[in-house]
Amino acid sequence: MMEDFWNTDRFFDKPLFSGEQLPAVNVRETKDNFELEVAAPGFKKDDFKVSTGNGLITISAETSSEQKEEKENYTRKEFSKSAFTRSFKLPENVLEEKIKASYKDGLLVIDLKKSDKALTAKKEVKID
Repeated sequence: MMEDFWNTDRFFDKPLFSGEQLPAVNVRETKDNFELEVAAPGFKKDDFKVSTGNGLITISAETSSEQKEEKENYTRKEFSKSAFTRSFKLPENVLEEKIKASYKDGLLVIDLKKSDKALTAKKEVKID
């Protein structure tokens, strides 16, 4: 146990920097849209940033807290910070200008509307 505690690659039986801190994401497709559900409890709505570019949608969040207790003969200061970034390739038929997001009860829901034109459009690819 002591060996595991002092091992720099592990902390309390979980590998450090392994990506285990990334939130779970569900992706759902319906006739009219795609929906991303990001499980991120402990964050506030203002902690999130959702952006698109280069054919990707990127979801990031960062939060921190600090507690300080001062007594006559000691000071105790604790702090924590939590952050993540996840990116997903956007399907070609998503209307970027109509992307909407909402956050409630620890769940970030991103609605990606599909384009009717892209859904029905066919393209022949020339073979060289």
